[in-house]
Parts: sequence; C-alpha cells; structure tokens
Amino acid sequence: MNWYVDVLKKYAVFTGRARRKEYWMYTLFSVIASIVLAVVDAVIGTQILDWLYTIAVLLPTLGVTIRRLHDTDRAGWWVLIGIIPLVGSIVLLVFLATEGTPGENEYGANPKEPLAHI
Repeated sequence: MNWYVDVLKKYAVFTGRARRKEYWMYTLFSVIASIVLAVVDAVIGTQILDWLYTIAVLLPTLGVTIRRLHDTDRAGWWVLIGIIPLVGSIVLLVFLATEGTPGENEYGANPKEPLAHI
C-alpha cells in the first residue's frame, strides 16, 4: 500500500525516475480500486464513483508512467505512443517492463541504489 500512497504524494511530479516495482504496485492497487468502485457503481446503478476516481488519479498515473520511462532512459513523451492502437500499447508495455538503466542517467540517480533516496 505504501507504493500507492507514495505515488499519490508525488501527485504531479514528472521529473526523476521510478522503479518497476513502484510503477507496477501502483498500477495493481489502482486497478483493484477501480474494480471495487465499478462494482459499487453497478450495485447503486451509477458510474460516477469510477469516473471520479479515474479523474482523481489521472495526474499521478501520468507522473509515475513518465518517471518509469525516465528510468529506462526515455523521454516522457514516449507515453504518447500509447495513442497508437494495439502496437503503441504493446511498445509502451515493453518500455514499462524493461529494467531501468544502471547508474545515473540524464533524469537522475538510479532509484535502486541505496544512496539515491538520501
């Protein structure tokens, strides 16, 4: 749960790097929350809760995705490749699943290194 909260604390931070674990744990908790809200919406006969949640986490999701791309030494603009149907989503998924570059890159220190958090 800390991974999810940490991303929300960096609400609109688009600089720096994010580990794979940070990205995927945030994504997992976000999908679970969205499913729970969709079920609640179905029970009460609306779609408002899921839409509100989606709007509320739009910037944190974009921020952690861009930071994840930075960890793989790619510019955040690569997130736009997801607009291309099917192929773009697959390419973006591969980028997000790829291990980050070792050491420091142009976007900052490696978040896996113990001194990177100080």
